[in-house]
Amino acid sequence: MLIDMVSVIIEGLARALDLIVSGDKILIDIAIRTVSVSGLATLLASCWSIPLGVAIGLGRFRGRLILRGLFNALLGVPAVTVGLVFYLMLTRTGPLGFLQLLFTPVAIVIGQSVLITPIIVSFVAGTLESADPEIKSLALTMGASKARANLTVLSESLSGVILAVTASFNRAISELGVALMLGGNIRGHTRVLTTTIALETGKANIELGIALTVILMVIVGGISLLVNVVQRRL
Repeated sequence: MLIDMVSVIIEGLARALDLIVSGDKILIDIAIRTVSVSGLATLLASCWSIPLGVAIGLGRFRGRLILRGLFNALLGVPAVTVGLVFYLMLTRTGPLGFLQLLFTPVAIVIGQSVLITPIIVSFVAGTLESADPEIKSLALTMGASKARANLTVLSESLSGVILAVTASFNRAISELGVALMLGGNIRGHTRVLTTTIALETGKANIELGIALTVILMVIVGGISLLVNVVQRRL
């Protein structure tokens, strides 16, 4: 049994190498769609999540701790829950059905952006809360405004912010529930790597499923390595 499993894994690794080297057009299309959809979702989520994380991390307003705790709790929300909520909203009889976004890449982007929002908010807020308070005090002492002082703290915590965005992208690109429920796994339109892995595994194409998993890990690892290099230079 163990020998058979090892053999399947080796065949999957060989299949992955073959697909990468041969430049399979279908695989390239799926990989590009996967990265673009998750990348756009991360960019969209960052637009509102980073300012919100900064407000929670550096602000002092009533209800801040409750809001902080809420986003920490939302970190554990399953992807299928987000997928179900947006499916009911975007379905033809739902309140947003007139937009006709269900089973489109846009629907996946929206769902993933909401899914990863708590990650960015919580990580950014935590990074800023752990920053040296002397940085802000020194900026204020030197005549900077409160907003300018907050920007100084944010710039000093830039590596933590980058880590938060990277973690959210990795979460988005590796999730299945939202992509499957809102995208529908339509070939050539909404099919991404995770839904393809689930499809091929369900069809008992274990070797291909392993190959696609390896390719997904290569993409995630490559992007994370690139971000780390940029982070070190910054």
